[in-house]
Amino acid sequence: MNFPKSAKPERPSRILVVDDLPDNQFLIQNILQDDNEDYEIWVEDNGVKALDRVFKTPPDLILLDVMMPEMDGYEVTRRIRASDLPYIPILLITAYSGPSVVKGLDLGADDFIRKPVDPDEIIARVDCLLRLKHLMDEQLRLARQREDFVSRLTHDLRTPLVAADRMLTLISQGVLGELSEPMHEALTTMARSNQNLLSMVNKLLEVYRYEAGRKTLNFNAINIGSLSREVIQELQPLADEKNLHLNLVVDEGLPALQGDNLELRRVLTNLVGNAIKFTDQGEVQVSLRAPSNGLLEIQIRDTGPGIPADDQVHLFESFYQGRHHKGGSGLGLDLCRRIVAAHQGKIRLDSVVGEGTTFTVCLPLQPQQQRVAS
Repeated sequence: MNFPKSAKPERPSRILVVDDLPDNQFLIQNILQDDNEDYEIWVEDNGVKALDRVFKTPPDLILLDVMMPEMDGYEVTRRIRASDLPYIPILLITAYSGPSVVKGLDLGADDFIRKPVDPDEIIARVDCLLRLKHLMDEQLRLARQREDFVSRLTHDLRTPLVAADRMLTLISQGVLGELSEPMHEALTTMARSNQNLLSMVNKLLEVYRYEAGRKTLNFNAINIGSLSREVIQELQPLADEKNLHLNLVVDEGLPALQGDNLELRRVLTNLVGNAIKFTDQGEVQVSLRAPSNGLLEIQIRDTGPGIPADDQVHLFESFYQGRHHKGGSGLGLDLCRRIVAAHQGKIRLDSVVGEGTTFTVCLPLQPQQQRVAS
């Protein structure tokens, strides 16, 4: 078999043949071994033994007979696809057609071949599925390398930035001596730039934690009204600098929300902070309400310049900054989207150029899962 250079396996491809008839086992084994010496062939005569082997040592490909006693190929396929095993191609071998094939494919099989098997056909299908398997494994390996690299890089960048932030704070407070007005202004600018860079690094680290499935959420009952007031109080000075009205409207009797307090604070801080950043006059209003459908709705509305339609479709993508001259790192909205999705919620935007933008976050009051798995 010819693999792309980057996807060539370092060991023989492990193929599991599952068939209750010894003659069929022997035939398939001979066809595959005659075709390629790089195959390591495993054989099982029933579905129960096959599953036990698959869960102990996952093969690279399974050739699976459909009709077997005790546990048929459909059930084997269903259990493999319902597990958390890495992707394993499944090639069904069946004497039937039509509904039999459809059922197998619906359960997660990748391909099928009919009995009596044709040697050339089975070799071609095996080669095709193994190429797919090894290409997917290579993509997964590269993705993990990228995630590890970004995680290490952001961690290594964060350490000196935190140290610099503390030192700049101490100097600004006069710990190392009295400062002139020009020196104080210069230090203030340096500290702000350092904070912006630290914020970007922190966002990048959080995005990749979500993307890598390494983020665990701590769900507790949250008073979303109190949390929103805290965020608005923290951001009020930014609104005051621009003479913007920053308002919070909370429905009476708002129920508690099950969620991760820190992560939802990130969402509110980012969305409200963006609204203030992009609005030069008028107001930013945060509204909280709970419709009678088990959802909590958070709306952040501003009177800013609005977002063009062709920017809106990309706004939640990583590193997309749009065409606004005040664009940031392009990570904040992507992180918001991931946090909201981890709470089984949805986020959307409605915007009209020249009139303003509204972000709406809908969260279930009682989300079902409480961990980020992928």
